[in-house]
Amino acid sequence: MTKTTRVSIITGGAGFIGVNLAKKLISLGHAVVLGDNYSLGSKKNIEQCISPNFDDFLEVDVSSSDGAMSLFEFCLRRHGRIDEVWHLAANSDIPAGVEDPNVDLKDTFMTTFWLLRACQKFGVKKFNFASSSAVYGDWGQVPLAESLGPLAPISNYGAMKLASEAQICAARESFLELATIFRFPNVVGVPATHGVIYDFVHKLKKTPNQLTVLGNGNQQKSYLHVSELIDAMLYVSKNKDVKLCGRPTIINIGNDDEGVTVREIAQSVTKCCSPQAVIIYGDDSSGWVGDIPRFRYDTSRLTSLGWSPMMSSKEAVKLAIHEITKELFDS
Repeated sequence: MTKTTRVSIITGGAGFIGVNLAKKLISLGHAVVLGDNYSLGSKKNIEQCISPNFDDFLEVDVSSSDGAMSLFEFCLRRHGRIDEVWHLAANSDIPAGVEDPNVDLKDTFMTTFWLLRACQKFGVKKFNFASSSAVYGDWGQVPLAESLGPLAPISNYGAMKLASEAQICAARESFLELATIFRFPNVVGVPATHGVIYDFVHKLKKTPNQLTVLGNGNQQKSYLHVSELIDAMLYVSKNKDVKLCGRPTIINIGNDDEGVTVREIAQSVTKCCSPQAVIIYGDDSSGWVGDIPRFRYDTSRLTSLGWSPMMSSKEAVKLAIHEITKELFDS
């Protein structure tokens, strides 16, 4: 390891976004240590996206003090220091959190709490956090800007993401030198572990003649391909204007276009996977408790820093449908 190599911990490192971020950081010369409890991520993801021989990985649950501290100690034994944490570990199954709020408390908030305590103990000064549009709540047609408030999440997932943001703000005041909070949109691509496209492709593989959709299909949201999400996060993380702001940076990442409806996605996935399938829609305007049927991001803060996506929501969805279908039907 050369002196200039940065050492990065990624929690949720075997998951969809984690392995994509790790692959990119490794290509940039970083030393990367991954931690994951395999609740959604898998060793297969690491082998396919990074390398079958990648061994800077610890199977660990960072929702406890012992787990978080052991991940940091593992990284220190391997590389002698820790320069930054990318905290992507969370429960991303919103309906599961509705059924049992302890899921989000443990996997979304307590992971943040104990990782911050580990940062404080081991003197790690830079913390990057994957938050969510779910922290805003349901504002209808009002564009979601970072200055919007009061924030009123309607899911336990969103509530625990917002609580995590608050904890990070307190840590920035106390011991962190840099804290960046990325509010993610709907992210698509591979290796997907959940999401509307993934769910539709899975359903059609099991029942090729029928696709059942949660809700009436009129839910409309913006989408961003995972490759562009990673580019945006790294761009913001390295931006000198962000480093000089003197407080946590909270920033929306995504498209500010009209987005894509669930109905359009269902039709596109069916056309790609099983053209003969009949699509059956529900009656509700939302797909589940805590689902926000329509929202639109204001990304002016991101574009003011000089970054904007190359793909529209429709283009990102089209590419992801092709990628997920190929991955699932070829496996």
